[in-house]
Amino acid sequence: MAESSPAGSGGSPGVSAPPRDGSLLIRGGIGGVSFQFEELLAGAAALDGLVRQLQMVEVEADTVRRALFPYQSDSYTSGSNAIIAVGEAGRDVGRVRSQLQRIGDDVRASHREYEYAEARNALLLRMGLHGSEYGAAPEPFALPGVRGTVEGWVAMAPRNLAVLLGLPWPLAAVASALAGPADIRRLVRDASEAPGLVFLKPRPVSIVGRERFTADVDLSPAGLLRRAGAVGEQGGRIEVIEVDGGSRPAWVVIIPGTQQGALPEGTNPFDPAGIAEALGYDSASTAQAIREALRQAGAEAGDQLVAVGYSQGGIHAMNLSKDRAVLAEYDLKFVLTAGSPVGGIRPAPGIRSLHLEHEQDWVPGADGLANPDTRDRVTVTLTNPLAVPPPQDFGLGPGHRLENYADGAALVSASRDNTLKDSTAALAAVVGTGGAATVTRFSLRREARPAPRATPATPPGPQRSPGAPSDRGREGSSPRGTPG
Repeated sequence: MAESSPAGSGGSPGVSAPPRDGSLLIRGGIGGVSFQFEELLAGAAALDGLVRQLQMVEVEADTVRRALFPYQSDSYTSGSNAIIAVGEAGRDVGRVRSQLQRIGDDVRASHREYEYAEARNALLLRMGLHGSEYGAAPEPFALPGVRGTVEGWVAMAPRNLAVLLGLPWPLAAVASALAGPADIRRLVRDASEAPGLVFLKPRPVSIVGRERFTADVDLSPAGLLRRAGAVGEQGGRIEVIEVDGGSRPAWVVIIPGTQQGALPEGTNPFDPAGIAEALGYDSASTAQAIREALRQAGAEAGDQLVAVGYSQGGIHAMNLSKDRAVLAEYDLKFVLTAGSPVGGIRPAPGIRSLHLEHEQDWVPGADGLANPDTRDRVTVTLTNPLAVPPPQDFGLGPGHRLENYADGAALVSASRDNTLKDSTAALAAVVGTGGAATVTRFSLRREARPAPRATPATPPGPQRSPGAPSDRGREGSSPRGTPG
């Protein structure tokens, strides 16, 4: 556990700020605040165990001391010395037990204070109140840049809407706190019900082709992300890689980012409508196609699995971590994402994940939620300066470029930070370091959009002979030219 004071200095253990490793800002994992909270409680529980053991030693010492009383008269000097020695030892044990009990109480008190501070800060952020006057945490907790701005704007959408509707700002802030952050999943589902946006609703995704080959594969985080870029160069494709998982077979599924063009409109499962399926419908159709792809590639029940995705693909990959059908069939061990808004996705217990974001990439903040800070979940925010490309190459911004994330992943692998070493070691334990592997690329297609219903023709009205009076002459007045 990270400590705010040197060992042996007498200071109480404290939670340390997330570390910065060069241009990498690290949250979660074994150096994260939540895990340090857990360690504080685990430490207090361990101290409680020692206290109970020392209490038993105290009782035993007192029992021995009393048992010596009848023998004191046999040899008064030695008997008295023995009784005194046992009594002093018992009192020394009692003093140690009392000190440990006090330390345990202090540790629990520290945990309560930190937990209160975290809850207070979370409430203030939900109400849109932040700044030095509210005690908001300075850097490195704050995440400046486009990503943080977009996340805050989306999270505060209920409050902003309340203000636009004329609700006074303080009441709007309270209403926002009660309502919580914007529910992106519900918003996407509601949008898909709107006229003209029905195409956002998921449609079945099927496999229409595959090719298998052997290739040298770099299974480092940077290598896996670069493969996501290569897969994304062809529309509607994913990649399944069979790797040496040690004692058990292991597989890696690579899912690309958002694609446009190349395929008939609406048939590419990774087109913009795929974002709606990922954010609003838990990737139900795409996940089913991925399961079928794994079966066709040769994966069997119980095999280990790693999911890798960039941008939209990262949302699909993370959704696999809570998909009951996937988890019932495969042992999903690790998820790697880059530039993906996945803060609202809660994986099943025990699944490790590594998320790369850039402070100048707005896409990871599009769901209005920061990634949770947990033992199994590590988020690395890249803070390196970026060159602004010309307008024709701007796309979603320089921060969202895959190559930028691949370079960041290389820095993650080279880092000496304990949190990152622990996370990358967990990935390597499943997939190894790379080499010759069997690769299967699958072509996926979404079911075409249903043809719009033809507007029924207006039935012809009753035929009227020339010169017959019109209906307007029957509204209570005589036809023009007819006397009343």
